[in-house]
Amino acid sequence: MEATEKKSSVSDVGAWAMNVVSSVGIIMANKQLMSPSGYAFSFATTLTGFHFGVTALVGLVSNATGYSASKHVPLWELFWFSIVANLSITGMNFSLMLNSVGFYQISKLSMIPVVCIMEWILHGKNYSKEVKTAVVVVVVGVGVCTITDVKVNLKGFLCASVAVLSTSLQQITIGSLQKKYSIGSFELLSKTAPIQALSLLLVGPFVDYYLNGQFILNYKLSSGAIVFVLLSCSLAVFCNVSQYLCIGRFSAVSFQVLGHMKTVCVLTLGWLLFDSELTLKNILGMALAVLGMIIYSWAVEVDKQANSKASHKNSLTEEDIKLLKEAVETAPGKDIELGQSKA
Repeated sequence: MEATEKKSSVSDVGAWAMNVVSSVGIIMANKQLMSPSGYAFSFATTLTGFHFGVTALVGLVSNATGYSASKHVPLWELFWFSIVANLSITGMNFSLMLNSVGFYQISKLSMIPVVCIMEWILHGKNYSKEVKTAVVVVVVGVGVCTITDVKVNLKGFLCASVAVLSTSLQQITIGSLQKKYSIGSFELLSKTAPIQALSLLLVGPFVDYYLNGQFILNYKLSSGAIVFVLLSCSLAVFCNVSQYLCIGRFSAVSFQVLGHMKTVCVLTLGWLLFDSELTLKNILGMALAVLGMIIYSWAVEVDKQANSKASHKNSLTEEDIKLLKEAVETAPGKDIELGQSKA
């Protein structure tokens, strides 16, 4: 039993480490690919379509070689999920374009309470006081790190709202589908990736044209840009797989809270690799965010132990069941109404 728990813990750490490394890696690769000082490939939505295209190809090869098995999930649920996921991607892109960086960061931070409310409404899930406190500490810490100017307009606010709601719903739906159909994270991703790839590659170029006024067919593709597009797509496969793995293992709220560790990593790497400014405010915010994550991990563990004890207390052991059976078999028959023993 202990060995199984230890193995599960190692797997959890591995899934989370893969998500952090691949997510931070893809941000760094995309920064070089999309920045004006890099290769100026400013087609974020179409690039996401490439990401899911490569992910779908990996899933197809995996199924063909027998590495993974294909389980049945109704097509309408896959379409519904893909619509929500694509709304999340396009909503985030429009939010970043129409809002200041400060408001964009606030909208991302609001996903934690939104996920909490959604899980409460959809699944009746409640959270302890310790978990709520930890979430507040994380949000404040990351907010101090990242929020600068905060400007908002009606269009930007609507796009941010769509992005937050669809992203939160997407993350809850991943966990729900995995449990509902007893399907592994990679198998579910293999089913949704082709639909997302096709829809994003059809719509993406027009969305990108609206965002930056450039059409992808007019972009002059250099060998360096090709290398970084391939690197971005490769990292995206690991990022997508690990996201599904993490949400399958943790809750959507845990995924959001731990996800802010990536923000801290990106800020630190931006300072180390791209000469970004790292102020005392950033450092204090990072420290507060990390403290919040530690408190959150502790609070979740306390909840888990409390639930385990309650479950153990309310459940009968095999020995208890055996003794009850013996008592029933050896006891004389009784008339329930009169309370008298029958001969």
